[in-house]
Amino acid sequence: MSVQSDRDVHTKSTSEARVAVHPVRVLVVDPDADARALYREAFHTNGWDVVEGADGREALAKALAKPPALVVTEIGLPFLDGYALCDILRRDRATTAVPILVVTAEARLAGADGVRRVGANAVLVKPTTPEQLLAETRRLLSDRRGADRSDSPAALPPVESSHLRPRLSKSFARFVTATPPASPPPLVCPSCDEPLRYEHSYVGGVNAKNAEQWDRYACPRSCGTFQYRHRTRKLRRTV
Repeated sequence: MSVQSDRDVHTKSTSEARVAVHPVRVLVVDPDADARALYREAFHTNGWDVVEGADGREALAKALAKPPALVVTEIGLPFLDGYALCDILRRDRATTAVPILVVTAEARLAGADGVRRVGANAVLVKPTTPEQLLAETRRLLSDRRGADRSDSPAALPPVESSHLRPRLSKSFARFVTATPPASPPPLVCPSCDEPLRYEHSYVGGVNAKNAEQWDRYACPRSCGTFQYRHRTRKLRRTV
């Protein structure tokens, strides 16, 4: 074997070793252990690494601690629902370009309007076959790789939300926290008059001197989620 051939074999072996050491990392979020097991098996057969979360808070912590290549999530999650999870992931710099695939049992989401508004890239409605899951995840990862190869910001996976884009473009030091600078006020649901449950806050603004705070609340009777803006002192429904 020639020196050149030896060099080619070594290069190929090194490349394969790198692939083995750095598999695609997928975060799977679903309260149903059987669903997570199905996804895990499908991804493992493709050689991918799977990290699991049974609720929104657990998934958020894992995603921000070590951003995955892809997030697959249900909408109906305990503690922090799929809408809020997508919203926060899109707003955080570490995960803003990570593709998000929603796989949900809520057939009414087939049109994808609600979850796309908070940043999901695609939606599949359960029951979903492993073949459908893998095909969609490969497509999203392929789109992401194409965006990463481009120097144009327009090539990044879009946040499908007209109300999020202006905020993000003008934000200053935006972050998400459960201990905001201003205490979230006690509020009641405008639909059922039950006390709203505070979840977290978005803190940011157009510059350092004009910081703003938005508090997110959820109704314990499932009337929806709400956002309170401190500057205007107005509560509005978000979902």
